[in-house]
Amino acid sequence: MQTMHVPVFKGQGRLEYEERPVPRLDQSTDVIVQVEACGICGTDLNILAVPPAHQARPNIIIGHEGVGQVVEVGEDVSDFKPGDRVVIAPRLTCGECVYCRRGLDNQCINYQTIGTTIDGAFAPYLRAPQQALYKIDAAVSRDDAALFEPLSCVVGSVARAPMQPGDAVAIIGAGPMGLLFAETYRIMGAGPVIVIDIAANRLEFARQLGVDVTLNAAETDPAGAVLDITNIGADIVVDAVGNQLPAALKLVRRGGHVLLFGLRPHDQQTINQYQITRYDINLHGAFVGLKPFVQTVQLLEGGRLQPSRLITHHVPLTELPRGVELMRSGQSMKVIVETRG
Repeated sequence: MQTMHVPVFKGQGRLEYEERPVPRLDQSTDVIVQVEACGICGTDLNILAVPPAHQARPNIIIGHEGVGQVVEVGEDVSDFKPGDRVVIAPRLTCGECVYCRRGLDNQCINYQTIGTTIDGAFAPYLRAPQQALYKIDAAVSRDDAALFEPLSCVVGSVARAPMQPGDAVAIIGAGPMGLLFAETYRIMGAGPVIVIDIAANRLEFARQLGVDVTLNAAETDPAGAVLDITNIGADIVVDAVGNQLPAALKLVRRGGHVLLFGLRPHDQQTINQYQITRYDINLHGAFVGLKPFVQTVQLLEGGRLQPSRLITHHVPLTELPRGVELMRSGQSMKVIVETRG
């Protein structure tokens, strides 16, 4: 195969299919991966929104939630060989800026991202530097492995807020990320895990996953319900939406923790700081996490958490726009794009 038929981001929400050369090794540390599948992420929806809520370079192939098999390696690649199965950690940090040198690689100011600034995984083949790849056992299902990256964001985020077994956790947002938080906290020993949303179909999906309590914020007062369940409020509250800090402050107990995960760059909120100060509320911003990748691979290989339970649809690469619309319209929970014909 010399070329591949791939969707290319053209800006202003547009995808156009083009024939592109199959990527070849460029740097000595490059790896060529034959992609098996790639999940559609909320970031992809934000890239394709008009106006965009996340920036991507026009004329690139987007997609970053990928799993595949190594087919070729550069001469200085030491960690991988052809035949290895790998997952993608798409954020490529410089290791040299002031934040990287402080150990805050997630705040790197010179980063590149697979699927945003360089070609991504909505393609049959991907070129990536070895630093972006992690081996994963072939026994892990394709669909579980494809969701390695979003799960790694959750694994990195839950480390921010101390949790004890039995802590009550309230999660605002029953989308894919909110439910990955619910599943992760569940296996960590939280109890109860409470998920809040206004979409009845998403709450029903959460109940089918086994979430302890679901609350429809359009039909009930979540703060009152959480207080009834916990007596004092939730120990940890996760905003998986990105504009729910005022609501989170009504749910959390005194001295509790609020984990701010969702990203809504265009939304504005009005906050009264008094409650945060008076009641010793701990606020944690959580952006992708600090190198949570090894732990995430181990979690998947251990089989205790199967993120593929969130997948409702599969589409071929030729139907990526349909997959995007399925997620954008709320008809799906999680969509996997199958990149092999």
